[in-house]
Amino acid sequence: MKIQDFIQNRSKENFALHDKYLNSQMVKVLKTIDFDRHYVRAEGAYLFDEQDNRYLDLLSGFGVFALGRNHAEIVEALKSTLEADLPNLVQLDVSLLAGLLAERLVKLTPDGLKRVFFANSGTETVEAAIKFSRYATGKSKIIFCHGCYHGLSLGSLSATGDDHYKKGFGPMVPDFIEIPFNDLEALEQVLAQGDVAAFITEPIQGHGVWIPDDNYLPEAARLTRKYGALFITDEIQTGLGRTGKWWAVEHWSVEPDILCMSKTLSGGFIPVGALVCKEWIFDRVFNRMDRAVVHGSTFGKNNLAMAAGLATLEVLESGNLIEHSARTGAAIMDALTPLTEKYECFKEVRGKGMMIALEFTEPKSPMLKLSWKMLESANKGLFSQLITVPLFRQHRVLSQVAGHGMNIVKFIPPLILTESDVQWIVTAVSDVVANAHRGPSAVWDFGKTLAFSALRAKLHA
Repeated sequence: MKIQDFIQNRSKENFALHDKYLNSQMVKVLKTIDFDRHYVRAEGAYLFDEQDNRYLDLLSGFGVFALGRNHAEIVEALKSTLEADLPNLVQLDVSLLAGLLAERLVKLTPDGLKRVFFANSGTETVEAAIKFSRYATGKSKIIFCHGCYHGLSLGSLSATGDDHYKKGFGPMVPDFIEIPFNDLEALEQVLAQGDVAAFITEPIQGHGVWIPDDNYLPEAARLTRKYGALFITDEIQTGLGRTGKWWAVEHWSVEPDILCMSKTLSGGFIPVGALVCKEWIFDRVFNRMDRAVVHGSTFGKNNLAMAAGLATLEVLESGNLIEHSARTGAAIMDALTPLTEKYECFKEVRGKGMMIALEFTEPKSPMLKLSWKMLESANKGLFSQLITVPLFRQHRVLSQVAGHGMNIVKFIPPLILTESDVQWIVTAVSDVVANAHRGPSAVWDFGKTLAFSALRAKLHA
């Protein structure tokens, strides 16, 4: 079987196949907002369609492609691993590559984190963190924050603070307690009951790119230890250079008890997740020989994933990409911030490194307020699509809405953006935001776009 033959002979069947066998609703969404392109290749920060049009990818697979797509050094590492004919997943054995990657991660993570568990994804690392914290502390309750996102498997979903993802999938796992993000008083009130195993949080909330007060994470770490609970940081999206530091917690000099990572570690090729924790936690979970396999992940330490992780860490260091992320992200935010003074719907630009939010808000002037209400009455958060859709259609910039029902646009681009890419972003956003402030005519044009796209989707269904 030659994959290239499939790609060449059936290249334009992707939407039809997904509509018939996979998620047809996703196909409808893409066709409705005119995102249904036939991409044929990818390189670095760019996607290319069948007409060889180039698109700037500020979504990067929800943060997976921090090094860009098809990075040559990661490709070479994977090729050499395959060519080595290594024994893989023997299970009743311990692999060299897993040991080497664990060694590197322990050196790179905050002091005190000495043991590593490998899994296939971010949500699996969160599941492991929940189990490890319960066993290590002998307690059951897990505190999480409103608005957070930790994954969609049942344990991680129970710790996710967005009912949009939970509706119809209940009941959730018991003993999960939701509190407001950035609220130390609420955190201590629950911790003081003495029956909490852990508090889990993203250092920066991905849905909305909400950044906590400077004292929040240090105090949260102190309070969890005061009351005998563990402090878990979910760095699945924020980690490995995304925010301009190796780990987002470094912005506040915080040392967690458990740190979860994934996405970037894959190099954009092989799914992988890792949990790094304090040694005493690991030793309590795996405390006897008969408990050596009490928790695991069948494919978690596979050689290709470990090779991708090792190569990714090497590229991040050798290419100074973390420093580049900090500088380039700051340049983007500095260039876009003046627009918030010029346009009343544009509330704020915020973020750290290459994790950036553009927040929009209801205007005060009558005509613009009418436009806003027209969109919001149709669907909460729809104004943000007045930004993302023309960014894509008119400027070939792929971005995302930061969360369900939010008027926040989010950029999580590859860390490798160039100065010309920054200018591309600034020019595109400036043009689109200006057009979005034209009032009712902009809303009418946008409505026609959605209606036309929906009709086109039906005709091609």
